Amino acid sequence: MNFETFNFHPSVAAGVAAAGYETPTPIQERAIPEVCKGRDVMGRAQTGTGKTAAFVLPILNKLVGNKYGCVRALIIAPTRELAEQIHQAIETLGCKTRIRSVTVYGGVGINPQIQKLKNADIVVACPGRLLDHIGRSTIDLSQLEVLVIDEADQMFDMGFMPDIRRILKHIPKKRQTLLFSATMPPEIRRLAGNILRDPATIQVGITAPADTVSHALYPVAQHLKTALLLKLLGNTNTSSVLVFTRTKHRAKRLGEKLVAAGYRSASLQGNLSQSRRQAALDGFRDGKFQILVATDIAARGIDVSRISHVINYDIPSTPDAYIHRIGRTGRATCSGEAFTLITGEDKNMVRAINRIIGSEIEQRTLSTFDYGSPVPNRAGRSQWTGKPQRKFSGVRKSRNKTKSLPNFFN
Repeated sequence: MNFETFNFHPSVAAGVAAAGYETPTPIQERAIPEVCKGRDVMGRAQTGTGKTAAFVLPILNKLVGNKYGCVRALIIAPTRELAEQIHQAIETLGCKTRIRSVTVYGGVGINPQIQKLKNADIVVACPGRLLDHIGRSTIDLSQLEVLVIDEADQMFDMGFMPDIRRILKHIPKKRQTLLFSATMPPEIRRLAGNILRDPATIQVGITAPADTVSHALYPVAQHLKTALLLKLLGNTNTSSVLVFTRTKHRAKRLGEKLVAAGYRSASLQGNLSQSRRQAALDGFRDGKFQILVATDIAARGIDVSRISHVINYDIPSTPDAYIHRIGRTGRATCSGEAFTLITGEDKNMVRAINRIIGSEIEQRTLSTFDYGSPVPNRAGRSQWTGKPQRKFSGVRKSRNKTKSLPNFFN
């Protein structure tokens, strides 16, 4: 199959050819015909599967040729980075059309957005700033024909569901709705049930990680994670490393520690201004930064093709999130490695990840690392007992350091 099979409008087909697209990905092959028929779609797909073009191309095909200058398609994304990525895809694929796309998100001036919205055909928006425009009456959604909610699970994680429901009250009930999510927790299924009408359900690229990625677990006490990470980085031939943390504060602190250790590192987290976030992304993409530390939420929208390693400083909260994280390495014909630092508290999630992987991930230890280093505190006393520190860390030292640490999960 090739893109000619979809019989796009000549202007859209010309944009596809100019972008160098030849063979559709599985989600494009399955979703594009359904969207072109006007059906609602519930798609489950992760970053790197080509889902953006799967909804952008049918939208361009629907809008091309008539009724320019009013908002006919609205795409809602959880982060500014993802909004910009979608906008760039629209501009690239729609380069031979007259269709105009506008991004709407916070952290930048609102007045330029107000001016651009007067002639927009497609709006790619983050929920908060979109509601701001709705409240100011600076956006007219009365002519809306297509609504896309992208990365719906992250919308939920970021607390955007109330905003989404408020936005839904301001758009026509008669519309086509497309919902995409990397994972499908119960809350997202309920949302889909409320807003989708007889949807086509499409699921690709979720059930297992790419076979180009190798996996390893590194058991370690919580207070030794940073030290072990530095040792891993020093012992591993890495070119481009994406490190995941659970919180934005930890991402910031870890990024600073990596810089202090001499690494070209940046952090990506919600407290950064848009210009600094974009600088971190651009620097990681062009090689200025070897390491990017990010949370799951901040990492949405990262599309860097040559990431050699994904390191989970904190284990993800779900097995699907694990698959989604490591999907950023080992793309196409490239190989990649995924390292996860685990503590005794992570045993249930490790079992769940092993089930989705289909085998038990190898646990490793470093022979040159001191796993018995105690928790430091200012008084020089143990944080567990208040007594002088002893060589104990919650992780036993192997008598033979060439062997792995005892399995946490026996």
